[in-house]
Amino acid sequence: MNITFRWLFVLSFCMTLKPIQSQEDPSMNLRILVTGGAGYIGSHVCYYLKEQGFEPVTFDNFSTGHREAVRFGSLVEGDLLNPEHINQAIQKYNPIAVMHLASFIQVGESVKDPLKYYQNNNVGMINLLNAMKNHHVPYMIFSSSAAVYGNPTYTPLDEDHPCYPINPYGQTKWMIEQMLKDCDKAYGLKSVSLRYFNAAGAAPEQNLGEAHEPESHLIPLMIKAAQKGDAGKPLKIFGRDYSTRDGTCLRDYIHILDLADAHLKALSYLRGGGETLSVNLGSGHGTTNFEMIQKIKELFGVDVPFEYADRREGDPAVLVSTYEKAEKVLGWTPQRPIETVLTDAWKWHQTEK
Repeated sequence: MNITFRWLFVLSFCMTLKPIQSQEDPSMNLRILVTGGAGYIGSHVCYYLKEQGFEPVTFDNFSTGHREAVRFGSLVEGDLLNPEHINQAIQKYNPIAVMHLASFIQVGESVKDPLKYYQNNNVGMINLLNAMKNHHVPYMIFSSSAAVYGNPTYTPLDEDHPCYPINPYGQTKWMIEQMLKDCDKAYGLKSVSLRYFNAAGAAPEQNLGEAHEPESHLIPLMIKAAQKGDAGKPLKIFGRDYSTRDGTCLRDYIHILDLADAHLKALSYLRGGGETLSVNLGSGHGTTNFEMIQKIKELFGVDVPFEYADRREGDPAVLVSTYEKAEKVLGWTPQRPIETVLTDAWKWHQTEK
């Protein structure tokens, strides 16, 4: 084969290749594969997808998820560490996008056992991305975290803040964001990485709420302490000498249904031709731990038994987001204030079995 013909052959072959994003057929089904769909955030996302006319398909290994939460679409019981499982699921359901919420999330555990986190979060993601590439799934919405920033050098945090994760959990999220950028350049796989701040609240009318094992999040621990009264263990507030309004940590809480809405807006953005990016999801203002205790009493007329404990290593004094980029690019703004977050969580925990 002479050189001219060889290059013509290569050129004609390359012209037949199409980027992943061009594979979407407007007439195809509206299935969305939700990895971790049996978890706290995943189950609310599935509910919200169903409400908006999509067909969620939960992919979960139930290491931390709840079977009773899978009520809004099909279920595939599988493990992302098994490439065959995820390849078969994508081949069977042919989703238009993946919303990836399956990861280990315990910061303390990630410090004690980092390889567990790198294997589950990063190797699992590699298997998922390979399956998406092989089956031409064009879009991913990724559950990232404010943990990618590490200790803030200024607040409120915007997306231009340097990313220096201070624990393996945050590091896994940051590494995945880099993977997604590379997959866009190499394969045309478009993604939005949603950097969650503190997801909280519930959808009590749908019997959906927050139940981790072990539980480490402040609001469910606070509500359980309040509802059990003297019979329960007092809540531990870590640190009382931070540079905040009352000396306790100040955090940014976002209602779980506002979070779910952001996933759909991110998908709409990508389907409209949007580019790969990362955005913060927060309320734009913070509430201290002690203020949260006061709000519980104001809203429900009960005390939260608590005691102060030493600071936890790595806890920044203030962690508050700006959502200006999400508003500008995705058309998303949080709709539910902290009072609604607490009220919905309280209602769900009253009926929790």
